[in-house]
Amino acid sequence: MNRRRERRWQSSQDRARVAAELIEEAESLTETGAIASPRDVERDRLPPPLRVESIPAEAHPPRAHLDQESSVPVPPSEPPAPASPPSPPPPPAEPAAPVADDPLYVSAREASERGDFDRAASSYRDLLAREPGHVKARNNLALILDARGDRDGALAELDRALETDPNNAALLVNRAAVLGAKGSYAAAQRDLLRVIRDDPHNVEALFNLGIVFTRRGLWADAIAQLKHAVDSDPSRAAAWYYLGDALNHVDNLTGALAAFERAVELQPTNPKALYGIGKVLDRLNRPDEATVAYRRSREVTGR
Repeated sequence: MNRRRERRWQSSQDRARVAAELIEEAESLTETGAIASPRDVERDRLPPPLRVESIPAEAHPPRAHLDQESSVPVPPSEPPAPASPPSPPPPPAEPAAPVADDPLYVSAREASERGDFDRAASSYRDLLAREPGHVKARNNLALILDARGDRDGALAELDRALETDPNNAALLVNRAAVLGAKGSYAAAQRDLLRVIRDDPHNVEALFNLGIVFTRRGLWADAIAQLKHAVDSDPSRAAAWYYLGDALNHVDNLTGALAAFERAVELQPTNPKALYGIGKVLDRLNRPDEATVAYRRSREVTGR
């Protein structure tokens, strides 16, 4: 039996193939930034399988990524204190949205926290029937629909929200995420570039644009965006993973290995990053170390 196992692992291709088969289900991590951990869900009050967080009720600061597994939101900088009491703000161009403690909104949010997304969706729809301009409720309804696989319904809600607030960066990133999941990469890229033109340091947009470029096989463009993303938020394990994958595709093996290793430092149970380390070590002709990485990748999947 032992001799048979040794023959199975003789070549790097065999090691890679077996490891890949055993972590096949982990490939859905693609959207590595797409699944929130329970702590993220509790913190941000969102359905668990979603890529992005909901929109603040009264303002839309640069967003933190709900990267399933690792990122720490960076709060926006505090504005400087005014020298004198500010004058009253001008009236809004559109009717003000209901306050965040609206009973229907609270009901929907609490249902989401319990994982009762049918009830949450129903409450959001009731609220939108009364207040169709409530952008936050419409965004959250879109996220629930996307999590349930209704991407066309999610896009319809995000389109309507953007009619009310066309320059909202969070809405544009959310729509790009859904478009990307549908394979509409060119449309997703347009939305993300709109966000980056207004805010060149929007980490969420940079990260997602990097993923779009990887899906299109535009490795050099992906590397540029992902490097910007990790420079802006070095704590994002998923961005390091995708950067390592892109660098591996352009044969920058030293850079790829460093990026994969950084992803594992930040998220030790990321099977794809561990598998990436194995692939690069195989290419560097370090088979013993590659075998260890493949084994760790299998172990974290419980296989």
